Amino acid sequence: MSIRFRPDHQWFRASDGKSLVAGSPLTYFSVSDKGSDILTLVENNDLLPDGHEQLTNRLVAAGAAHPLWHMPTPADEITVVIPAYLGESRNLDRLSSLVRRLHGLNIIVVDDCSPEEIILPGVTVLRHDTNKGPGAARNTGLAHVNTPFVAFVDDDAIVTEEKIRLLAAQMNDQRVVLVAPRINSSENGRLTGEYEAHHSPLMLGEHPAVIRPLSRVSYVPAAVMVCRTETIRNAGGFDEEMRLGEDVDLVWRLAAQGNLCRYEPTILCEHETRMTVREFVRQRFGYGTSAAALSKRHGNAVTPLRANIILLLPALALLLGFIWIFLPLLPFVYAWYLLTLRGSGLSFAQRSRLTSLGLSSTIRLTASAITRAWWPVFFVLAFFSFAIGFALFASFLIPAVYGLVRHKPQRVFGYMGLRILDGLSYGAGVWVGAIRQRSLRCLLPVVTGSALRLRSKA
Repeated sequence: MSIRFRPDHQWFRASDGKSLVAGSPLTYFSVSDKGSDILTLVENNDLLPDGHEQLTNRLVAAGAAHPLWHMPTPADEITVVIPAYLGESRNLDRLSSLVRRLHGLNIIVVDDCSPEEIILPGVTVLRHDTNKGPGAARNTGLAHVNTPFVAFVDDDAIVTEEKIRLLAAQMNDQRVVLVAPRINSSENGRLTGEYEAHHSPLMLGEHPAVIRPLSRVSYVPAAVMVCRTETIRNAGGFDEEMRLGEDVDLVWRLAAQGNLCRYEPTILCEHETRMTVREFVRQRFGYGTSAAALSKRHGNAVTPLRANIILLLPALALLLGFIWIFLPLLPFVYAWYLLTLRGSGLSFAQRSRLTSLGLSSTIRLTASAITRAWWPVFFVLAFFSFAIGFALFASFLIPAVYGLVRHKPQRVFGYMGLRILDGLSYGAGVWVGAIRQRSLRCLLPVVTGSALRLRSKA
C-alpha cells in the first residue's frame, strides 16, 4: 500500500544529503545514496518507492518521520468503552449526546456506581456495585470487547464516529498499538475556559510524535485513545490501584515492551473544561499526586527535569540572576556543541541552531521544574538567599508575562493568577503524593552528558 510520510518538525538534513538529525529525543542517522533519495521524498511528502521500509521503519520508531493514513477503519472493527460516573457536575444528557456522536460503532458504557443507574436504550451498559475508578471501569468494558480495536473515551469528551475510525486507521502500521488525537478544551465562557484554551494539560501540541517517557510528548490522556484490543489485554489493561495517572502508566508500559504509541494532532477532539477555579485547582493537585506512584513503577521517567549538564549550568546561572556567570558560559556551550556535532555533517548554522534550541529549551524546562515541583523548597530557601528568591520570582512571572503577550487574554489578572495557581497546585500535589508514597524520587532531576543518540547506518 502506498503511503506518504511527514518529516518531524525537528528535522535537520546535512548539506551532503546523507546525514539527518531528527526525532524526539534527537537522533542521528547516516544514510546511503538510496537512503538520501528517500529522505528527499519524505521532505516533499511524496510517495515512496519499494524498499523504503528499512529506513522509514527506523525513522518512524525514532519519531523522525510520521505516516498518516486517510482511509477510516470499518466501524464494525471498533468498540468504544466509556467509563461514566454521573454525579453532581455530570448528567445523562451529556453522555447521551456523546453516544449519538458515536452512532454506528459498538458502544459499551460502564456505570461506575453512579448515584442513579444509567439507562441508555440501544447501548450495552455495565454497572459496578461500588465505585472503583476510571481504570477499573475501562478494564470492565475491555473484558467485553470482541473487536480488533477498542476506543477509550471519557464521558466529558467530544468526539465523533469518523474521528475514532481515523484514529484506528493509523494502526495500519502493525507496530502501532495506541493512537491518541490532539485534545482542545471546549470554551465555557469563563476564566477557566479562556485559560485552558492555551494551557490545558490535555493539549500536547500541534506536531505528531511517538509517545515515550522523557520525550517531547511523554504521555497522552485516556480522554480519547484507540488501541489494539489484544495488546492492551496482554499488557494487563489499566492499573486499577491508580485513580489518577493510570493512562500514563499504560502508555509507558506499552512503550517499555517495544510497542509504538502515536500522537496524531491532525485529528482534533475536544474535552469539557472545569467550570470553576476550585475544580481547576483540584484537578491540577490530583494530577500532581500521581507523580510519586508513577515514579515507583517507572523510576526516572517521572523526573521534573531531564537536562544535559552543559546546558543546565548556564540555564541555572541565568535563572538565579548570575548574568556575569551566564554570559562567559555561552561561548563555551556553543563551542562544545559546534565541535562535538562536527561529525554529523550538519552545517555550522544548523549546529548553532541546535545549540540555541537546546539552551532555550533547558531554560524553559528548568523554570517549569521550579514552579511545578520544586517551588516549596525554593520558597523556603528564598528567605535566606536573594538569588533563590529571584529564580522563583522569575520562573513564575516570566512565563505568565510571555503568555499575556502571546495569547492576549481578555481577563489579564485572572489569566496570570491561574498561570501561577497551575504550578502551585500541581507542585503541592507532587509533594503530597511523595509523602504518601514515602519517596522523593519523583522530585529528583536527571542530569545527562550525551547530546545525541547515534543510530547505525540505514
